Amino acid sequence: MSTPYPFTAIVGQDDLRLGLLLNAVSPAVGGVLVRGEKGTAKSTAVRALAALMPEVSVVPGCRFSCDPASPDPACPDGPHAEAAGVSRAARTVELPVGASEDRLVGALDIERALSEGVKAFEPGLLADAHRGILYVDEVNLLHDHLVDLLLDAAAMGASYVEREGVSVRHAARFLLVGTMNPEEGELRPQLLDRFGLTVEVAASRDTDERVEVVRRRLAYDDDPEGFAARWAAEETALRERIAAARALLPRVVLGDGVLRQIAATCAAFEVDGMRADIVMARTATALAAWAGREEVTADDVRQAALLALPHRRRRNPFDAPGLDEDKLDQTLDEAAGDEGQGNDDDPDPGPDGGGDGGGGGGVPPQADGDRTPPQGSEGDDTPSQAPDSAPDAPGRSAGAEQQPVAAAEPFRTKMLSVPGLGEGAAGRRSRARTAHGRTTGAVRPQGALTKLHLSATVQAAAPHQRARGRSGRGLVVRRDDLRQATREGREGNLVLFVVDASGSMAARQRMSAVKGAVLSLLLDAYQRRDKVGLVTFRGKEAEVALPPTSSVDAAAARLESLPTGGRTPLAAGLLKAHDVLRVERLRDPSRRPLLVVVTDGRATGGPEPVALAERAARLHQAEGTASVVVDCESGYVRLGLAGELARELGGTAVTLDELRADSIAGLVKDVTAAGRAA
Repeated sequence: MSTPYPFTAIVGQDDLRLGLLLNAVSPAVGGVLVRGEKGTAKSTAVRALAALMPEVSVVPGCRFSCDPASPDPACPDGPHAEAAGVSRAARTVELPVGASEDRLVGALDIERALSEGVKAFEPGLLADAHRGILYVDEVNLLHDHLVDLLLDAAAMGASYVEREGVSVRHAARFLLVGTMNPEEGELRPQLLDRFGLTVEVAASRDTDERVEVVRRRLAYDDDPEGFAARWAAEETALRERIAAARALLPRVVLGDGVLRQIAATCAAFEVDGMRADIVMARTATALAAWAGREEVTADDVRQAALLALPHRRRRNPFDAPGLDEDKLDQTLDEAAGDEGQGNDDDPDPGPDGGGDGGGGGGVPPQADGDRTPPQGSEGDDTPSQAPDSAPDAPGRSAGAEQQPVAAAEPFRTKMLSVPGLGEGAAGRRSRARTAHGRTTGAVRPQGALTKLHLSATVQAAAPHQRARGRSGRGLVVRRDDLRQATREGREGNLVLFVVDASGSMAARQRMSAVKGAVLSLLLDAYQRRDKVGLVTFRGKEAEVALPPTSSVDAAAARLESLPTGGRTPLAAGLLKAHDVLRVERLRDPSRRPLLVVVTDGRATGGPEPVALAERAARLHQAEGTASVVVDCESGYVRLGLAGELARELGGTAVTLDELRADSIAGLVKDVTAAGRAA
């Protein structure tokens, strides 16, 4: 086994180390999520923590790590007779992103079931992690079905397995630690809330600190054991401090004053539910024990808020994590004053403790204005800000470049999906053959058997038992009897947005509505686990504003800063999208694309712009690309150009109003690639 990098040798990253150490002191804090760019020692720190965790006493021979002082009465290996326990190091169990459901929760021991005719349970990673650390690297890339299982286990402290005739329940209490790079996509809110604390890490910009990081890493790579030996004294001292803090923890007093500060802080930042209050209380108590104190102070509450609240105040995936520290200090001061005055002097401070109406779950005041148009957006005499109720003037499409406008409020969109049955990555958009989902049948395996269809295998083998000379309880099974389960679920797609940013879209009201619609579709893509890309076109050319990525946040940020103006090179936008999809088909052939063109359908600039756009659209139709055109045309007179573009693409055209899920207008659910809209 390789020698882990010493925890005490990590340079900087104070918040990261503190978050991990607080969980070592009090596992009830609930784990930690480490967010940050690549190469910032996230995984190194988590793996180094295992060496500092106190040993655990377990029942000898129990595969589920039962505590001999209070064994689990429902343990599958029980009941356990009274016996002296054995001590072992706390385990750090890593859950790979591509793990199967069986590997996580366990499953029927197929070999014993078929050969001996008995039901035997083979434990999974949740059993291994009981009373230890469950570490998920790149947790934001974890498949949804595994996330659901983690949520259940984290909520109940136990794992329940009901499958293939096996009914098993075992304890599964573990310290959940996840690391992620936000550029690759965000976590579901339900899983975010299961992490007690969150810390943001970034590479130091201090030259001396960076030099020391490199120096220590090179020394470790040259001689891991020798490097660890040089830090052994510091590791021992830290391990003893953790043990002392654990011993002190039950004696720490959480007074009514600090408890009021905790409640006031959670109310002021409008976090959902009561878990944040409980986590803050446990974290503040652990901070006091770590400092060697028997009483929680206001400073402990403040530090606990900075660790426990940032990831809980996000209202949607486009909100930036973090807290307004000025508002936090004001809330703590007011809560402390209320405690001293008996709440008599302030009749109604409001839910945010400051009466300033900031709201927004702790978003700084300046962030709230990002969704509203600038002061000059109404009544200006510039063409870009004229009302959009009249037909578009011919000269407007060739207008000068306008400054970016804010997006309108996003809304829930109707379901858009790719027709047919795909085989892409697990997600929530289009029908697909997946490794996880409802079982639809059984087939002979073409290669290695990955998911056994037990009943079909037994049915195939049963008629041949006498001819094979079966004796005893076991079933005589041969390779030809094995059957692979076929399952159907949902896949995530590549949703490529092609957004018209030309002068004909530059009217304030229209472009704000268009951005709001694209933002709504991005939010839908986030919820359905899609990859997204963004192509924009205006003036004389098109550009890839964002190559295909899993980070919907990045697409929203590029959309927010998108300027408008100039002519409408529609053909260039479609050709650029064609190039992007061609590359992505080579890179990820199983992920099916969905092309979303957001335009009024006009094509201007250059020779024969309309004919060029039609030919570019037919390229997508020839390759069977599913497409939808979001028609942004408005006013009393409509030319219907977006509908003609949709027919050339072989897709469907919808208006901005029809895109809304609560719209009474009809919408084809499946975006066809065969021109059903004609």
